[in-house]
Amino acid sequence: MPTHTPLPDDTRRRAGLVLAVCCLSLLITALDTTAVNVALPAVGHELHAPVSGLQWTVDGYTLAVAAFMMLAGSTADRIGRRRVFQAGLALFTVGSLACSLAPSLGWLIAFRVAQGLGASMLNPVALSIITHAFPDPRERARAIGLWGTTVGLSLAAGPVVGGLLVASAGWRSIFWINIPIGMAALVLAALFVPESRATAPRRPDPVGQILVVTMLTSLIFAIIEGSHQGYGSTLIIALFTLAAAAAVALPVYERRRQQPLVDPVFFRSIPFTGSFVAAVTAFVVLSGFLFLNTLYLQDVRGCSALQAGLLTVPMAAGTALASPLSGRLTATHGPRPPLVAAGLLIAVAALTLTTLTPTTPWATLLAAYVLLGIGFGLVNAPITSTAVAGMPRAQAGVSAAITTTGRQIGNNLGVAVLGSIVTARTRAPGGPGLATASHPGWWILATGGLVITAIGIATTTARATATAGRVAARFPAETTVTAVSAVPAVHGSAQT
Repeated sequence: MPTHTPLPDDTRRRAGLVLAVCCLSLLITALDTTAVNVALPAVGHELHAPVSGLQWTVDGYTLAVAAFMMLAGSTADRIGRRRVFQAGLALFTVGSLACSLAPSLGWLIAFRVAQGLGASMLNPVALSIITHAFPDPRERARAIGLWGTTVGLSLAAGPVVGGLLVASAGWRSIFWINIPIGMAALVLAALFVPESRATAPRRPDPVGQILVVTMLTSLIFAIIEGSHQGYGSTLIIALFTLAAAAAVALPVYERRRQQPLVDPVFFRSIPFTGSFVAAVTAFVVLSGFLFLNTLYLQDVRGCSALQAGLLTVPMAAGTALASPLSGRLTATHGPRPPLVAAGLLIAVAALTLTTLTPTTPWATLLAAYVLLGIGFGLVNAPITSTAVAGMPRAQAGVSAAITTTGRQIGNNLGVAVLGSIVTARTRAPGGPGLATASHPGWWILATGGLVITAIGIATTTARATATAGRVAARFPAETTVTAVSAVPAVHGSAQT
């Protein structure tokens, strides 16, 4: 067990400033995502955007984060974490300014992609900076706890802040808030964040990166645009084929590399594979809920952006309250109880919404929001704990990064799939209104909850644990990470 060595006062103060700077980066990325969701109807009205345009407004950002997050992390290890962190802050801040000035939907989506590229350099790199700034395990655990608390606060504040800004100054103002915070973080990073690099950085893997971008981009494009062009059209079939080919080629190519971008060996571990699937599923639920619920509250129930933001506060509050409880449950009882409970709560919440109508009682909606928020709050800690448990310490960061990428993939799929279902149903001749058209989407989210429950059981059996041990044995012998000591990865998109 490592000895607790308190930091000297001067070092502690400097480390605290480093933590504050990193939390600022998380704050603007998390606030941005939830605020944008609240603003979607206003964006659609002013820019005459169809549902697919609103999907791309969200997915353009999250697609860039998912596709380039691991590249940003490995680049930071190689050329300097502060340098990449500052580049991410600068790009995100400039992208926010550009979004606020976007003259059309196409330009808005392009600037959102630029924002996403900046965000891909922030949260994963910031977590590495925090780890380097707090060498003592206890100090590091407290620092990461504060980092995680920022997620809950951002999720709770995002809808309200977004609603206030949209109601008072229009949807463009939701991007203004990022500019002063981003500039302040840039200055503070230059003053207080020390430069650091990995002693043995991973080699670049450009082919693996191209395959990841090709797979994700073609898949998301096909899902979103298929609802308009028809899923049987030549272009959409070609895109699905391209995504499948890239998905097959990626593990084949990566097996031959000594330092692959995504090591296929990890997926021979049932706990790791389960945690990846659970991460994708959980964020399909979150992003799908935020997207559908925002359109429902404003376009069907006639709520203002501020009212819609206030109505989602119970969901965010449930997440903020359940997140620390999940960490304690995972540490004391393992990942099974919080994963099983999370899946069941998500399933019940989504099932409640499968009969959604334009006159569904507010009490029913709020109950579903609270249950979903608690379920989502319970799911994050056990996902990360399961991903890194039993892994050699040198591989724990990589395995957590892959799972974090899975969260971003889920963000993409939730908006793409559920938005396309609603679009296809409402555009059909004699199709239903938005509330009824969303019913299949809520059934999908309910199924997702049951999938998480099943994963919670399947990944914690003796057989599953044995597969993780066999994967760990393939790497050089060293200290492995236990579920209790695992560092929780933080979502930065919905986010975050």
